[in-house]
Amino acid sequence: MSDLLNPPPQHVAIIMDGNGRWAQHRALPRSAGHREGAAAVRRTIEAAAKMGTRYLTLYAFSTENWSRPPEEIDTLMDLLEKTLDEYQQNADKQDLRILISGSRDKLNARILAKMDRLVRSTAQNKGLTVNLALNYGARQELVAAVNRWLATRPAQPCTLQDLAAHLYQPQLPDPELLIRTSGEQRLSNFLLWQCAYSELYFTPVLWPDFNGQELQKAVLDYRRRQRRFGGI
Repeated sequence: MSDLLNPPPQHVAIIMDGNGRWAQHRALPRSAGHREGAAAVRRTIEAAAKMGTRYLTLYAFSTENWSRPPEEIDTLMDLLEKTLDEYQQNADKQDLRILISGSRDKLNARILAKMDRLVRSTAQNKGLTVNLALNYGARQELVAAVNRWLATRPAQPCTLQDLAAHLYQPQLPDPELLIRTSGEQRLSNFLLWQCAYSELYFTPVLWPDFNGQELQKAVLDYRRRQRRFGGI
């Protein structure tokens, strides 16, 4: 198509928003929205792999999400454990490599053990890399990166390259495309460093309704944009 200016993005990041509203619109408990959101994650991973996407970063749980009601957090943690178990069983079949970005604070030992096992066991897989942003906050990531740098080079100034090398996943390229569902138009403390030049795509579709077709729409919109990176 002559109007396509960019190749498909290698790295897509998604703020998965709208589980609660999806449930509310159907007079269902919020837990039902989170379960449907987990199904949308599975669909999106499959669609991204079929499209040839190399990296998919998903905002699964933010550092600010701890302020939600305790019963909702319990539901989310239970769903997280089940999801980790599911990935453990199926990631090799799909040739998925799983990474997890975020703070380990507040997560219980059982979840941490499952996270570590999953990352180790999929490290050699060659297909889609799924980076789960879990207990993640971009400002917290930047502070942690600075502190890691200072721990090794306290007397030297920190450069852009130095800071980038101390982020959670420095080996991943920056996302070319950031998608946010549910109609909200903000970054919500997600990948602030990495998305400095990402193309932003906002859709009113609630996350549980997101699917491969919606992903293709976002990618097509991205491919039609002119990316200047500060130039002409």
